Amino acid sequence: MYRCEAASLEGFVQQLAVSYVRHGHFFYVTGNVPEGKDVYAVDAKLIERYGLDVSKWTRAREKAKGRASVQYLRFGRFFVLIATAGKHEFFEQERGIRDLREHPIRFAGYSISYRRGVDRRFHASVRMAPDEYLRVKAYFVGLASHRTVEGLALELSRVPFEPYAPVRRQLLNILRAVNRERVAAGFEPVPVSALRLRRRIVKPFGDVWLQAA
Repeated sequence: MYRCEAASLEGFVQQLAVSYVRHGHFFYVTGNVPEGKDVYAVDAKLIERYGLDVSKWTRAREKAKGRASVQYLRFGRFFVLIATAGKHEFFEQERGIRDLREHPIRFAGYSISYRRGVDRRFHASVRMAPDEYLRVKAYFVGLASHRTVEGLALELSRVPFEPYAPVRRQLLNILRAVNRERVAAGFEPVPVSALRLRRRIVKPFGDVWLQAA
């Protein structure tokens, strides 16, 4: 049975970035199942339309023939159809297909793309979307000189984004901005230990935390 319903936002982002984008799925469309419409009926329709419920061996054979690999993933009512390069009905039937190397997938404050990292190599990239990052940064800078170290540490620990490498860099930038404000006001800086910098690895289609990365 083809599994497409992510059990959590963390699982959705992990499956999309680590299992799909990382392996060359760059071409996508997104959508929202309208209220009142059966999400499972939509799942079944798309799985059947694009022949997604096949074994990994069948996918490998199709890839060898130059066929694209297409995957479907949904969390709540938001879904993404995402494909590798190649021939496939997906490219004929879907309109507005985008390349996430140029247009990141944005959902729930995340921006998911494929880009060059600090090591100069290309990787699947998960970060706070620019507007979300600025909002979070402004929030904490606003609190910087009005909360205790303990109070800020508690708030920082609650930032609802899994710390993938780009998110970690964003969190560290926010902490530096906070500490500039605190030092200028004569207050004790907040230690790096206040940040959650280890990502939790989840079962995308289940609800069990596996380990930290």
